[in-house]
Amino acid sequence: MNYTYILECKDGSYYCGWTNDLCKRLSTHNAGKGGKYTRSRLPVRLVYVEAYATKEEAMSREWHIKQLSRQQKDELIRSYQDFHGCLDCSVAVATASFRSALRTITE
Repeated sequence: MNYTYILECKDGSYYCGWTNDLCKRLSTHNAGKGGKYTRSRLPVRLVYVEAYATKEEAMSREWHIKQLSRQQKDELIRSYQDFHGCLDCSVAVATASFRSALRTITE
């Protein structure tokens, strides 16, 4: 499974990325070894995640999210959190994987 995610940094800014191991990537970011952008904005917390079958899909979604305005990202995150509540990494992985499976079944 591949994931597109959004982190909220300590300064309130957002970082969007993709990975195939969400929990490990989040730990890497918070250890200061993740993206250059997040190193000076620690700690970060996971606020949004989507799961995809391929890395190409996850990378494409990352690009599309990065094109959104701050207001659009806020709305995306708010609607996601209204549905999912607080995100724990392992719960986020399970939820995103489940939603991806549902998307595949219904297509």
